[in-house]
Amino acid sequence: MRELLAKAAKILKIKPEILEIISTPERVFTVNFPVKMDSGEIRVFEGYRVQHNSALGPYKGGIRYHPDVDLEEVKTLAFLMAIKCAVANLPFGGGKGGIKVAPKTLSEGELERLSRGYVRAIADVIGPYKDVPAPDVNTNSKIMGWMTDAYASECKMKNVKLKKNEILATFTGKPLEMGGSEGREEATGRGGVYVLQAVLQKTKDKRQKTIAVQGFGNVGYNVAKFLFEAGFKIIGLSDSQGGIYFEDGFDPTKTIACKLAKGKIAECYCAGSVIDGKCGVRIANERLLELPVDILVPAALENVINSDNASKIKAKVILEMANGAITSEANKILANRGITVIPDILANSGGVTVSYFEWKQNLEDAHWTRDEVNKNLKEKMVRALGEVWETAQRYKVDLRTGAYILAIDRIVGKMV
Repeated sequence: MRELLAKAAKILKIKPEILEIISTPERVFTVNFPVKMDSGEIRVFEGYRVQHNSALGPYKGGIRYHPDVDLEEVKTLAFLMAIKCAVANLPFGGGKGGIKVAPKTLSEGELERLSRGYVRAIADVIGPYKDVPAPDVNTNSKIMGWMTDAYASECKMKNVKLKKNEILATFTGKPLEMGGSEGREEATGRGGVYVLQAVLQKTKDKRQKTIAVQGFGNVGYNVAKFLFEAGFKIIGLSDSQGGIYFEDGFDPTKTIACKLAKGKIAECYCAGSVIDGKCGVRIANERLLELPVDILVPAALENVINSDNASKIKAKVILEMANGAITSEANKILANRGITVIPDILANSGGVTVSYFEWKQNLEDAHWTRDEVNKNLKEKMVRALGEVWETAQRYKVDLRTGAYILAIDRIVGKMV
């Protein structure tokens, strides 16, 4: 990340003091707040909110619940959100939040009280024109709904003069009945598909495309589903339990139904498969990355493509849907091998783009149809890819470096 930032700054001839400003978060908050547990015990939890850069607009970024959340991680993620929003040309800066907690050990009531307590602790530093949080790891629309309600209560108690629609605009990823946007759940996957299709149009490769997707959660499933519907052949899928390979191709919709019923993706493709009577081969996650496919989609963990396996990747194009799936060393190896990498800060920006649509709808007291959301999403994603592609071509760099150059140029342009 720092290496890319320095490289982009050198190409753009940015002064060291400006680079230092871009590299440093503007505001960092650590909060400690009490939560009453079901047992009656009071526990104090530690949370964070980092506001990295507001040159382009209000801070924007998710809130994650995880036992390993720490301040340095949140700072890094806030910086990446600043870059991602700039790449997508959204009027947002970068932000991120988190609570150090193992959420699966909490009851729903404890989870709600935790969420409301965190919002009370950060209420003074968020708002529709200040900082707009969203879901992230282990948070969802229900939690955003609790947070929105808690923020409304804080505004009333502190006599903060915000209209109802402005209060709703303080959080995105909310339930539809609380001002959420149509199409938000599948936006990240759908946006990635739009970018991939735009790249394939630029390379003018019209052959049948085979796909392997590592990570069959919300993002991986939606990428696979939309690509399957567009005529691509999905021959490899995996989740945390392992992977499956089937040369004739999978139907992702049937596969997810089987996974939900059986709990493990590999159980859906064995002797006497429940899906179309077909038989698949179980493979390790590591093996899936090295399958002889046209397009590889890492949509699970970070650092899965690294210096140890980058030379073994056979895909011609990599759609990096997981944040940080490719290490910096691997990125260099892949670039030298002529493999096109669509970087995470572009590939998975569909989620924050539809979050922007939600924020805009709330402020305008409007509600777009799913078709309107998807149409606007496609326009945004294709335009962003075109701008990154043009930048990379102009400076003779890979797409990731091109995205950083574009983003930093936009941020600095608003600072000076």
